[in-house]
Amino acid sequence: MAYPRKLFSLALPFLFFFSSSASTITYNVQKFGAKPDGKTDSTKAFLSAWAAACASVKSATIYVPRGRYLLGAASFWGNTCKNNAIKISIDGTLVAPSNYRTIGYAGNWLKFERVNGVTISGGTLDGQGISLWNCKASKSNCPGGATTLAFYNSNNIVISRLTSLNSQMFHVMLYGCQNAKLQGMKISASATSPNTDGIHISGSSGVTILGSNIATGDDCISIGPGTSNLWIENVSCGPGHGISIGSLGWDMQEPGVQNVTVKTVTFRDTQNGLRIKTWARPSNGFVKRILFQNAVMLNVRSPIIIDQSYCPSKNNCPNQGSGVKISDVTYQQIHGTSSSQVAIAIDCSKDSPCSGIRLQDVNLRYMNQPAQASCSNVAGTSSGFVQPKGCL
Repeated sequence: MAYPRKLFSLALPFLFFFSSSASTITYNVQKFGAKPDGKTDSTKAFLSAWAAACASVKSATIYVPRGRYLLGAASFWGNTCKNNAIKISIDGTLVAPSNYRTIGYAGNWLKFERVNGVTISGGTLDGQGISLWNCKASKSNCPGGATTLAFYNSNNIVISRLTSLNSQMFHVMLYGCQNAKLQGMKISASATSPNTDGIHISGSSGVTILGSNIATGDDCISIGPGTSNLWIENVSCGPGHGISIGSLGWDMQEPGVQNVTVKTVTFRDTQNGLRIKTWARPSNGFVKRILFQNAVMLNVRSPIIIDQSYCPSKNNCPNQGSGVKISDVTYQQIHGTSSSQVAIAIDCSKDSPCSGIRLQDVNLRYMNQPAQASCSNVAGTSSGFVQPKGCL
C-alpha cells in the first residue's frame, strides 16, 4: 500500500505561539486556525502547528483545547525535525470525516513517520468507522479503511491516556519502531466491526503496553513478524479475538517473533484468549521465548490456542504445513472458563512441530464441568495443577 509523502513546511509568525517556560514552547492549534466545532476542516492548522514544533530547537507542546476538531488524512513527518521532544497534549476530540470514503483509501488517518521523542497525552480520536463497517457488511464496493493512529520507523514514542473510538480499521499501529510505551489506553469498537485491531505491532522492538482496556471486533492486540522484546501487562480485553501472535508465515523469508511477555490480563467474552496463529505455508519464520502469565478467562471460546493450519480462504495454502517453528512458550497461572468444550487447542505443524511448550498451573472449566484439551505435533511438559489434562 502506498502512502502520500507530502511534508508541510510553513513559515510561521512568532505570535502563533507562546512560551510556557524558559525551556518549553507551547503551540495552541486554535492559534493556527483550528476550529472546535467538529465541522470546519482543521487539518492544515494541525500540520502548521506540527511544522512549528518541528522547527523549534526547544522542547515543544502542541496543545489541543476542549472541543471537536475535524481532521482529514494527515501525515506528520519527523525526518527534518530539529526537535526530539514534542508533546501533543489533547483535551479535546479529533474527529474523522463522516464520509468514510474521504480517508478510507488513504491507509491511515493520522500518520507519524520517522519521528523521535513524540508523546501523545490524553484526548479522544473518533474514527467514525460505523458507516464503513456497514458498507463492508453489505458486501458493497468499499474502501479498505484507514488505521486511526500509525507510527512508522519511529523511536522513543509515548502514548498515554488516549481514547480511540470506532476506527475504520486498526486503532493503533506501530511498524518499524523502537522503544514505545502505551499506557492507560481505552480502545472501543463494536464486537461486529471488521479488522478493528486495538493495537498492532510489527517489525518493532522495545514496546510496552500497560494498564489498558480494549474492546474491538478483532484482535485486542496483534503481534506481527519481526516483533521482539514486547511487554504487555494489566490489559483487559473483550469483546474481540484476544491477544494474538500472528498471523505469521505468509512469506518464505520472514522475521520471527521473540521475547514476548503477556501478564496479568483478563479476557471477557472473547473469541480467543492467548493465540499463536500461522499460515499453512512454507516459511523460515519462528516464534520463541514467549511467556503468558496470570491470565483470567471469562467465557472465552478458545482460551489457549496455537493454530498452525490457518488457511481461511483455502487459497494458496490448502494441504500444506506451516514452516514457522514455535518453541519455548510457557502458559503459567491461566484460570477461568471456556465457552467451548475444548479449552486448550494446540494444533502444531506436521512439518515443523512445536517444542518446549509448558503448561504450569492451568485451570480452565467448561459450563461448571471439566473442559477438554486437544494437541497435535507438540512436545512439552505440564507441571502443577493442570486442567484439562491429557495434552502434554
